Amino acid sequence: MSRIAIIGGHGKVALYLAKDLTANGHQVTSLFRNPAHTADVEATGATAVVADVENLSTAEIAQKLAGQDAVVWSAGAGGGAPERTYAVDRDAAIRSMDAAKDAGVSRYVMVSYFGAGPGHGVPEDNGFFAYADAKATADEYLRNSGLDWTILGPSALTLDPGTGKIETGPGIEGTQVSREDVATVAAAVLDRPETIGQTIEFNNGSVPVDAALDGLKGEKA
Repeated sequence: MSRIAIIGGHGKVALYLAKDLTANGHQVTSLFRNPAHTADVEATGATAVVADVENLSTAEIAQKLAGQDAVVWSAGAGGGAPERTYAVDRDAAIRSMDAAKDAGVSRYVMVSYFGAGPGHGVPEDNGFFAYADAKATADEYLRNSGLDWTILGPSALTLDPGTGKIETGPGIEGTQVSREDVATVAAAVLDRPETIGQTIEFNNGSVPVDAALDGLKGEKA
């Protein structure tokens, strides 16, 4: 049994993840901004903690993470003003990484997106640019943080029921993945120390999640 903190705990991926983890005997603490969402979070079996990481300092986030074994970042500004996108998807994410280190939590899983990175190719006049730029910076910071990181790169997210099957590795061809399956992958990598130091991009596919992750052993970013 592990103690796992999910930041962005009311997001759809996070709700699926908390339910999966608690069903498998883990203790989950879900951090989220809006107190009106407490009942939804508690329904997953997680401990609900109202915490607006956009406006918390590194030290304050570290207090929330104390005693945890792992952190999953599944938060996001959700589009809108570029200023808030940078504040959440870059700055708060980076503070959470520093906070994890300060709290002695070495395992950190980042939910990013397919194609994230300095070469994302999104033009500056595109509405997606702030998010792409923020994630590129946060992901790179994580890679150099000294934490035991895994970065997940799901493609376009859907609300379809989970299939438990994905495709990953070089040459994948799909374009979307269900949020439920993203949660399944996140739960799986938490149990797999061999995924530390890996960036895993994936879509829905035909291979069971465990078998797909088995095929990635030794493929470090």
